[in-house]
Amino acid sequence: MVRQNPFDQKKAVILAGIGSEKPDLSPKGNIDVLCIPIIDLINSHQDMVTTSSCSGRVSVFVEGTKLHKGKVKTGGKGEGGKWLFVTHDYKEVPNWLERGSNENLKFLGIDGNTELDSIHEDTRLVLYKFEPFILHVKCRDFTTASKLCNAAMACGFRESGIGPNNLVALRINIKLDTPIGYYDDNASEIKIYVSKQYIALLDRLSLAKFQENTGKMKVLYERICNEMFIPSSSAN
Repeated sequence: MVRQNPFDQKKAVILAGIGSEKPDLSPKGNIDVLCIPIIDLINSHQDMVTTSSCSGRVSVFVEGTKLHKGKVKTGGKGEGGKWLFVTHDYKEVPNWLERGSNENLKFLGIDGNTELDSIHEDTRLVLYKFEPFILHVKCRDFTTASKLCNAAMACGFRESGIGPNNLVALRINIKLDTPIGYYDDNASEIKIYVSKQYIALLDRLSLAKFQENTGKMKVLYERICNEMFIPSSSAN
């Protein structure tokens, strides 16, 4: 009996999961629509398979309790962190605050007069973020992984790299990450120390980054098509 190659076994399991109607293990529960073309392209290659992806998102997050032993850095989830807003769809970004009927948002008191002296090392910050496209691809061998990584680097994905077991992370540095408030433990409420106008500005910046991010995804798609699928011409 011929044993199946471990890479082929892994790929078969992953593709079966992608084709399933069951939610995946990501917080969103399914693949972002914008990621589907490049995922389908890569998975059609016999030596590559995608393992995780995100097309880009805007989020507003309250950090969890910062545990000194665990050395949770600023922006880390910690214990008890929660999302105030998250979307992978640029159309949901404008005026998200005004639509915030969720109970997580009801304590937002935006007056721009918050005392900053109460913020210290252990303070749980409220972070506004735009995070760009990221895609993890498992390759059959280092040659394939190196070729994919080089293709990504050549079109601007300079944060890309190759990890253990020929796992390639395709990343680009189009991000926005800024604190906009904090969680007041004494009052048990969220306090935002920027104005609504400033949050509207962050929304506009995020929309521009969504557009740039989508354009870069298209460039990457074409680059992978040309370098990973179309054989180079040989002299007769």
